[in-house]
Amino acid sequence: MDSSRGQGGIQLLLAAEQEAQHIVNAARAAKMTRLKQAKDEADKEIAQYRAHMEAEFQKKIAESSGDSGANVKRLEQETESKIHNLKEEASRISHDVVHMLLRHVTSVKN
Repeated sequence: MDSSRGQGGIQLLLAAEQEAQHIVNAARAAKMTRLKQAKDEADKEIAQYRAHMEAEFQKKIAESSGDSGANVKRLEQETESKIHNLKEEASRISHDVVHMLLRHVTSVKN
């Protein structure tokens, strides 16, 4: 009777092991399903966010490009003004710079 009892116990353990394996496999499958669902939801949210940001970007581009001709003209005027000021300043101090360089080049120090 002990051997039949031992045999029954082994069969019971094998059945329990198989049931545990089925439970683990079901849990893994459920986890994979949840992960796939979460990834799909995240992809959907990313696409919505990207579309929203792209729309805002296009709106800003449209706003800034509407007066881009005026901006370009203003920048060209500012650039010309700065170039003119630099040339005037350079011509004003070039004589002093030349004298200073000549003085340093021609002076001998021991």
